[in-house]
Amino acid sequence: MNQPFLIADVPSAARPAPAHLCPACASAVHSVLFAAGDRNFSTTARSFEIVECVDCRLIRLHPQPDPSELAALYPEGYWDAPEVTITDRLEQWYRRLVLSDHARFVERALIECEEPGLVLDVGCGAGLFLQKLRRRGALARPDAAGHPAQRAIAGVDFSLDAAVAAARNRVPAVCATLTHAPFAPASCAVITMFNVLEHLYDPARYLDAAHCLLARNGRLIVQVPNAACWQFLLMGERWSGLDVPRHLFHFRLSQLEALLGDCGFEILRTKHFSLRDNPAGLAASLAPALDPTVRRLRHVGESPRMRFFKDALYVALVAACVPPTLLEAACRAGSTVMLEARKKT
Repeated sequence: MNQPFLIADVPSAARPAPAHLCPACASAVHSVLFAAGDRNFSTTARSFEIVECVDCRLIRLHPQPDPSELAALYPEGYWDAPEVTITDRLEQWYRRLVLSDHARFVERALIECEEPGLVLDVGCGAGLFLQKLRRRGALARPDAAGHPAQRAIAGVDFSLDAAVAAARNRVPAVCATLTHAPFAPASCAVITMFNVLEHLYDPARYLDAAHCLLARNGRLIVQVPNAACWQFLLMGERWSGLDVPRHLFHFRLSQLEALLGDCGFEILRTKHFSLRDNPAGLAASLAPALDPTVRRLRHVGESPRMRFFKDALYVALVAACVPPTLLEAACRAGSTVMLEARKKT
């Protein structure tokens, strides 16, 4: 039996807050924006409300699923795509290609922080991002004697399936939560969290843990879907960034900046466009049935010819989505936001 989550490793303090209270400001008053279900993977037939706190305007899923339900809400194979057919291999090649955008952002942070420590990817999935960094040569740095050396990397994910998939890609990974990860304080030069915080019951706990693990001048890289984007404004419950019921919170940039500030970080850079996520996210909002990942995880029956036809349509749709997503990002309303932060001095 597939068991992707170590449910026992979800700490009791990270379990959902009382459903009637906003976890950010403890307000008991919220407005209901709309109701939505699992539009992507149909892992549950339940309907959830997307609500907005009247006081702090944080948008969240209501009610939040219990930790005991988590395993069933992520379909089998969520973290690791097979490379069986030519189309599978092309999909994986594309995933690695568009990760260059993320890699460049992190490479700059590595250069500017000048810390020698570990590069830790939280929510590492199958380890493709760390694999990309290694292949680009971003991890090369001289050792104490001036000889060429490779910077240490590691992934952490609370999915056992993800950690196993990362190991298959030759990326060292541990199955744990960041709050219980086996790394020494101040041992990390860079910690990355791509699309992680929105999945957590208590994002501040992960940010506190990252603050402890980072070296004095280390860098934290965070990316989340942007609830202030044009796509959400126009599409509402059809926006793929909601990913009901797996995304528990939906941050605006100002809310994310405030959360990081409360956890002892100062913001250095902000980026509103992701080549991997923004165009594909718009395409998934417009036509989720064409998304190769959605079709694979929902086990849609397709002939090779039909699969090729749908994949070609999807690629064309993603390409068509690049100009509008570049425009919204240029107006600081992109569907994702990526931040670089460091410890406050």
